[in-house]
Amino acid sequence: MTSESPIDSLDARLIRLLADEPRIGILECARRLHVARGTVQARLDKLSARGVVQGFGPDIDAAALGFRVTAFVTLEIRQAGGHDRVGRHLAGIPEVLEAHTVTGGSDIVARVVARDNADLQRVLDQIVEYEGVLRASSVIALAEQVRYRTLPLVEAAGRSAA
Repeated sequence: MTSESPIDSLDARLIRLLADEPRIGILECARRLHVARGTVQARLDKLSARGVVQGFGPDIDAAALGFRVTAFVTLEIRQAGGHDRVGRHLAGIPEVLEAHTVTGGSDIVARVVARDNADLQRVLDQIVEYEGVLRASSVIALAEQVRYRTLPLVEAAGRSAA
């Protein structure tokens, strides 16, 4: 493993296998990767401990749950209150899938979902009701061009370590 990448090609192959077949067992991983069971377990433990692998849960499609509208919301916040307080407020809203402090003209960008446009208005109202939020602006996503992914990045990191 080189200092540029925290993973090598075996780690990348293991992550790919687990992403493709999340219910696969350690023993079957070892068989398919042609390594010992202990090697797979040790690699997985290290990847988890270093935060490279952060979960093993199912991927959920919000649209399949009935949340068919995705929007990106930029927030201007009261600087005296700080980003963390607004972040805690956003974390309390189930429809807020993620939020990031950003540079530029706004302070926070959040990805939110809603059942329809009227429901999106409800979510936006809930976001801006917090006193630390000065202004919100939203754009509705029309179509997903590239689904959130990390496997191409994992594979590139694995190749750079070789």
